[in-house]
Amino acid sequence: MITLYGIPNCDTVKKARAWLTQQGQDYVFVDFKKQGVPAARLDAWLASLGWEAVINRKGTAWRALDGAVKASVVDAASARAVALNHSSIIKRPVVEWADGRTTIGFAPLTWHV
Repeated sequence: MITLYGIPNCDTVKKARAWLTQQGQDYVFVDFKKQGVPAARLDAWLASLGWEAVINRKGTAWRALDGAVKASVVDAASARAVALNHSSIIKRPVVEWADGRTTIGFAPLTWHV
């Protein structure tokens, strides 16, 4: 089963969900706003993809953070702490594919279903 993590009003998440539906793929959607970020999954993403790939330091949510909070994000542990409290700084969507791969972002040309 495919699991897609994100925020429902995010345009990129909307595109990814529509694409999966058009491809006839069933998936589970985990809403960061309603369900929170699963800490164990965040740990896995940070370990496999690296904190720099997981944290979106170009988005509006990042820019809205206090300067001291932004400055505190220097490694996976500090990124984890901030992401658990501010889920909108996680790049979206995070997709865990049925074959065990994890990807971040919407990339229909490279997604294999």
